[in-house]
Amino acid sequence: MGKRTRIVNEPSDIVPLLRAFGSENHKKVFDCLQKDWKTEAEIEAEAGFKVNESLDLLKKSGLVESKWRMPEAGKKPEKEYHSSYSRVHLNFQCSVEDISDLIMITFKSDSEIKNYVEIIEKEVVEGNQSMNGLQRVVDKSIMFIRGVARRSSILAVKGQRIELAGEIE
Repeated sequence: MGKRTRIVNEPSDIVPLLRAFGSENHKKVFDCLQKDWKTEAEIEAEAGFKVNESLDLLKKSGLVESKWRMPEAGKKPEKEYHSSYSRVHLNFQCSVEDISDLIMITFKSDSEIKNYVEIIEKEVVEGNQSMNGLQRVVDKSIMFIRGVARRSSILAVKGQRIELAGEIE
């Protein structure tokens, strides 16, 4: 189980990956899910802390999948999680400026990138979803905008557009 390889062709995809494995808690949740399918409560019991933030980040980075566990008679179904991949293959090329932007976006605090997230979110709500349109407003590279969107729980990258994120599954 879980022996698939995640192929990363888009440089901005490294932002959620680095965030996931730059945190001891997120890594602990991922390691827990390498073994078997587990519910949020089972993961919390094993990890010893609330795991919803870790699960959200791991889902957004495409490292965790979920399904509904069939309940015992009279009980409600519960969502359970498992790691999707056990390997990563990075297959991209970009400028040093772009990779430095992506690394900076990854490791800055939420408050340090909040302004960019708010500007992009406001533009997307008003209908400006194209990378080129957002680039003119934000005055940053398309790769920077993609990286901010990949970092944000509010935004989602869809091809050459940015949209508001629904629940990421």
